[in-house]
Amino acid sequence: MSFLANPIALVIFVMITGFISLIISNRSVTVESFFDGKDVGLEPSLWTLVLSQVTTWIFARSLMNAAILGFFYGLAGTLAYTFYYISFLTGGFIVARIRKEKANSVQQWIRNYFGRVGSWTYNSLIVMRLLSEVFANLIVIGLIFSAAFPDFKMSGQISIIILGIVGLLYSLKGGLQVSLRTDVFQMAVFLVIFSIAFIYMIFGSDFSFNSILQSTGVHEQAARPGYVLIYVALLQVFSYPAHDPVMMDRGFIANQNKTNYSFILAFLLSTFCIFGFGMFGIQAGLIGYAYENQLLGTWQNMFGPGVYFLLICSLLVSAMSTLDSALASSARLVIDEFYIFKRSIKNGRIAMSTFMAFGLLFTLFPSQSLFDAVAVTGTASMFLTPVMIVTFLGGKIPIWAYTITWFFSMIGAFAYIFRDIETITYLLPGLHKYDQLLSICLYIIVFGFCICFIGALSNRFLAKA
Repeated sequence: MSFLANPIALVIFVMITGFISLIISNRSVTVESFFDGKDVGLEPSLWTLVLSQVTTWIFARSLMNAAILGFFYGLAGTLAYTFYYISFLTGGFIVARIRKEKANSVQQWIRNYFGRVGSWTYNSLIVMRLLSEVFANLIVIGLIFSAAFPDFKMSGQISIIILGIVGLLYSLKGGLQVSLRTDVFQMAVFLVIFSIAFIYMIFGSDFSFNSILQSTGVHEQAARPGYVLIYVALLQVFSYPAHDPVMMDRGFIANQNKTNYSFILAFLLSTFCIFGFGMFGIQAGLIGYAYENQLLGTWQNMFGPGVYFLLICSLLVSAMSTLDSALASSARLVIDEFYIFKRSIKNGRIAMSTFMAFGLLFTLFPSQSLFDAVAVTGTASMFLTPVMIVTFLGGKIPIWAYTITWFFSMIGAFAYIFRDIETITYLLPGLHKYDQLLSICLYIIVFGFCICFIGALSNRFLAKA
């Protein structure tokens, strides 16, 4: 156990994991396998889909968010983030409806209804989402190594660059096919080390399930902001999966029956993992440890070197897994949806490298709030809720109504970013940022449905005239 307290142990773990990922990715690749994930023309198995979905959705950013929210707001905080994982059920529903209409992607479905305007507005949101995934997971990597090597000021930046390059290298080798294969390996590693740490926590002398269920966190407002965030999650849970290219890409690479089962099983497994990880944050608050360095220092004091090492390894594994999935989706986005380059492995690799470069660049910006990175894209995507629901119900929304709804949603996202400006603060009641976020979500939902219903009714009226 004493060796695990040495930060070199973390470096060795990363080297071994990265090396195995590179070995796994060392297989022949075709254009079809690179972009569509099909191995020698065969679709992935059910559990490959499930494990790939889960490991890319319980990524490092989400694990840290669940734990931090649990620390500050107790059970309500962890539940709030767990509620986002209902997205697997709503996402599965969306995929089934889109495939029923013979579309092969969300982009194709939107293009069929709203043309080039729909395609470009939606794809601009996907660019934001993918960049936020790359950026946020790199930030977690930096936080981990900054905490591991506190006397070496550049440890965070150097680790971000090195692991970013390692993730890029094995992603470049095989695209989506490699991402699926490494996801299975990385998820297996995550489940083992997470399970050991979780069992250690629940069998500890100071652990009580009753205390977890009654916890209210250490925030001055106790659990109240956590409950507010639950409402936010419920408002975003329909649009959230629709703007996640990693989830949506995996909804179109296997037959419908297998895909349906994969979404249901991924929901069950990911919900358990994310809530379980959030319990580490709740437990830290219950024991009364001080909040140090994004919870990492707190865990180090709580659990000692062995369990702390396992927790950090699980974060690193999930970060690497999400990086390769985000890069694979970025290649498909640029080549298959924006049509900027011809569909080839070389051009896919150029797209991946470009997204990684921008992700690395964004880590230099001063604002590195992990939940804000989630909230901004999640808020911007909310125009999809009224658009999809009204369309699924048979309404024909004109392009002008779609465009206004999208534009208002983007205004809401930027309002959250600049929520400290006096004019915006006046329009958003509540002192806590989650109160402001809830107000923005309500504005977008109500306004979006009004515009979409008006547009659909006007289309029906003109059709009868």
